[in-house]
Amino acid sequence: MLKKEDFEKFPEMTVEFDSPLSEYTFTRVGGTADFLAFPKSNTELLEVIALARETDTPITVLGNASNLIVRDGGIRGLVILLEKMAQVKIAGYTIESQAGAKLIDVAKIAQEQALTGFEFACGIPGSIGGAVFMNAGAYGGEISQVLASVKVIDEQGNISNLSADEMKFGYRHSIVRDKNLIIVSAKFELKSGDPQQIQNEMNRLNNLRASKQPLEYPSCGSVFKRPSGHFAGQLIQEAGLQGKRIGGVEVSKKHAGFMVNIDEGTASDYEALIAYVIEKVKANTGVTLEPEVRIIGEKL
Repeated sequence: MLKKEDFEKFPEMTVEFDSPLSEYTFTRVGGTADFLAFPKSNTELLEVIALARETDTPITVLGNASNLIVRDGGIRGLVILLEKMAQVKIAGYTIESQAGAKLIDVAKIAQEQALTGFEFACGIPGSIGGAVFMNAGAYGGEISQVLASVKVIDEQGNISNLSADEMKFGYRHSIVRDKNLIIVSAKFELKSGDPQQIQNEMNRLNNLRASKQPLEYPSCGSVFKRPSGHFAGQLIQEAGLQGKRIGGVEVSKKHAGFMVNIDEGTASDYEALIAYVIEKVKANTGVTLEPEVRIIGEKL
């Protein structure tokens, strides 16, 4: 297991010890991480991963900690936050972005470069790595539609590139989760467009999001996958669960597909409310909802 003194090898890298992850998650819940590291380059990332593996320390990599619930017991071992790895490069119609870059920022850069195809991501509060990991999407667009290739690190510490076809994308799924890969960066192939038209579409989507989603509260975004032939939010609403609250977490009154932290909620509150909603929707409709949000870490 890693020790504090091991990080003396990385004088340029920010490292926190026994750090409360609630300060970084969009839900504002989560216990502590034993070690929380913020690498700034591929070299630092590879070196700290290699050190963790040499010492048999578990590794958890997070992008922007948005579509995520960290349990109240926290995460043992090394947690790596990639937010400082956020460089974005443009070459023709191709955008190459490090994993820690925010989707919202990349969408804005694409607009400024008159590149269209990334507008759907303009309001998604996640990172490039997280979006590729789960094939994030909104308003008819998905990462799989614009992705060209991904640079990943495997469990042996080797770097390789995967094409879009090799990613085996599905609904909110990619091969990255199956093979326990770490995303370093991604390339996207976009098309030439008119900057004003692109901005107009981004404005339209952001207005839609603001009018329909509870952006004023901490949340993990959309909680459930879309069941075949249905909409999760509609099923939850029809079951009379809007406004249902457990602890400090509530099914949003604005959009039933969201759960919001309205009063110092905990991860346990989130999990209990998710289980309750699944049970009640199943009883009401026969449909079993499946969580889209990732739930990781240890229970208290």
